[in-house]
Amino acid sequence: MPTVRDVRRNAGEEPLTMLTAYDAPTASVVDDAGVDVILVGDSLGNAKLGYDTTLPVTVDEIASATGAVSRAAEDAVVVADMPFLSFGKDVAESVEHCGRMLKEENADAVKLESGPHTVELTDRLTDLGIPVMAHLGLTPQHVNQLGGYFRQGTDQSTAERMLDLAREHEEAGAFSLVLEHVPANVAADVTDALDIPTIGIGAGPDTDGQVLVVDDVVGLSERSPPFAEQFGDVRSEMENAVEGYVDAVEGGEFPADEHSHVEDDVDDLY
Repeated sequence: MPTVRDVRRNAGEEPLTMLTAYDAPTASVVDDAGVDVILVGDSLGNAKLGYDTTLPVTVDEIASATGAVSRAAEDAVVVADMPFLSFGKDVAESVEHCGRMLKEENADAVKLESGPHTVELTDRLTDLGIPVMAHLGLTPQHVNQLGGYFRQGTDQSTAERMLDLAREHEEAGAFSLVLEHVPANVAADVTDALDIPTIGIGAGPDTDGQVLVVDDVVGLSERSPPFAEQFGDVRSEMENAVEGYVDAVEGGEFPADEHSHVEDDVDDLY
């Protein structure tokens, strides 16, 4: 059973695997498949709750999903993704929200979409025993500031700033770092510069691990980002199953005799 300490210690060894999950059945499948880390992502907003962005996701929604995932995952490290405005406004409130994920929902760590404003908070959380996964590059909670979901670190100055922030979060105690939608060569340089593991999403092959949204991996999403890969076609399977159910009910084939029970001791009711 891997731990946060194992994740940090194994940087540069066997590639780390991370997938999102938002409910117990999915977490059980992901865990049984041997995935190292399950991220209870705020991508819950897009993938499950019907929002256009991650911004509306609440602390309560992440907490509920984290508890469900934690109850189902026996081996994987469970990381709760802290939603928009649940951290950064006030240190005490941020600590309370992050601590809730470990204390009440049995997460192993939290993830923060990072920037200059999260360095001190990362240090404070780790001092209190709350492991922190940092996140740089494309940070979807800043979609309004970024003007869209564009690749980050595409010029010298922004790439250097990303590296500086990565080092600052490592020094503050982060046990790992997600790099999202950045040039592969930039991700490789950041990975080489750090002792903690990097986990890429749209960041090329030279990070210490990879993460994707589980809906993209299994083929449930209607649309996937260009850096994702569909390894199954669950959406078609679900459509076929639901259509089969509708046809069977409408055609009188379901429920059949084997799906029903007749109690002989009950007389006709009038």
